[in-house]
Amino acid sequence: MSVSLRHIAIDLGASGGRVALGGITDGVLNFDILHRFPNRAVPIGRHLYWNILELWREIRVGLRLAAQNGPVASIGVTTWGVDYALLDQDRLPIGMVHSYRDGRTGGVFDVIEAIMPRAEIYRATGIQFLPINTLPQLVAARRDSPHLFERAAHFMMLPDLLNFWLCGIIAGEHTNASTTQLYDPVRRAWADGLLGAFEIPRTMFPNLVEPGTILGPLLPEIARDTGLAGAVVVASATHDTASAIAAIPAEDGVADWAYVSSGTWCLAGVESPCPIITDAGRAANVTNEQGVAGTTRLLKNTSGLFILQECLRGWGDPPIERVLAAAADVPPGPIIDVADPVFARQGPDMPSRIAAWCRDHGLALPGSEAAITRMILQSLARAIAQSLADVDRVASRRTQRVHIVGGGSRIALFNQAISNETGAEVVAGPIEATTSGNLLLQAEALGAIPRGTGRVVMRRSVSLTVASPDR
Repeated sequence: MSVSLRHIAIDLGASGGRVALGGITDGVLNFDILHRFPNRAVPIGRHLYWNILELWREIRVGLRLAAQNGPVASIGVTTWGVDYALLDQDRLPIGMVHSYRDGRTGGVFDVIEAIMPRAEIYRATGIQFLPINTLPQLVAARRDSPHLFERAAHFMMLPDLLNFWLCGIIAGEHTNASTTQLYDPVRRAWADGLLGAFEIPRTMFPNLVEPGTILGPLLPEIARDTGLAGAVVVASATHDTASAIAAIPAEDGVADWAYVSSGTWCLAGVESPCPIITDAGRAANVTNEQGVAGTTRLLKNTSGLFILQECLRGWGDPPIERVLAAAADVPPGPIIDVADPVFARQGPDMPSRIAAWCRDHGLALPGSEAAITRMILQSLARAIAQSLADVDRVASRRTQRVHIVGGGSRIALFNQAISNETGAEVVAGPIEATTSGNLLLQAEALGAIPRGTGRVVMRRSVSLTVASPDR
């Protein structure tokens, strides 16, 4: 048996986090999730914040558990995009970390467009316009705290912050930086002209490193606390979707596949060798984010299973398996616009918001939890199909196969709906794609497998299911 090094993947999502321990044995990736913990934004006054210190505490619990299993070679962190922290000159946090669902960005695009037209911003960044983006967040932050940037010495995306707390190295990483609407995907650097136009200090932005860069050893105090002496920190593809796409078991030489990374959000798109920044892309609100090995994730970001998650919370958290089984026995029903801002707000009143939306739009009210669930899944599938059609048109291609990864890939009803809506074969798996990609990139960084062979390993490591369109 050929046993490789062992690696720890720390993966934070907008609804929960996990710490996994794994490695490659006889060319197959195996890992165990040692620690799962919830993540939910906390309202304070009119604002919504992430409890980053509680997440840090939970991460260290997971690291201690991993140390009980023997030596570990490396640690990598992934998180969602767009959210950030500011540190002062003593490298201490300034304030709390806002959630992208915070309402402070309401109306901020009026301020942004008075400074720079949308077309010019898109040419500079290639990013779709969403109020959650880092650019509108920073503009809103400066509006609310005019002297904020006088105190801020360091800007960090969340995985960069956690890597800093682990190893003491300040560095940005391309995949997460590219989600900000502050990054130039052609130059693969911070968008200096845009930063200057919005008077955002360029000096607080870190140098950028490639995904799979070894940053350095754990800080001595972290090594002592966790028992992980000897481990190094790797800047994997720190954006969770970038790691997930790196783990897609697509066949070599096949170019007609697309992906859906399905979790709290659904990100649907294709892997491109370069950015595609055109007027057609701007009109379709298609985004260009960085992938692994210099690739571009050409995609659209749409609402995801967050809507269903909030419904489940409103229903008292019934077992999702029971709800999905019941949903399979009801017809699809009407389609709601999952991109409507009314569905973006956190809260257990999501079922009543759906009912109100249906009333306001003259649609039949869903009569049960099962009917609402089926409607949500079908509506998400319709939005995904439209997103992929937009991306295909911008990229001048035609999708024949859709790889779906993440939590949504385990829902057969969802996979079938996507297949029906797109007319393409849907290949489901892996479920824990972000963790898989995180571990694979660490293995490549440390030489456990050759660079660029992660998908080969994944094809040997995962069982897939396939859904074909109903004829």
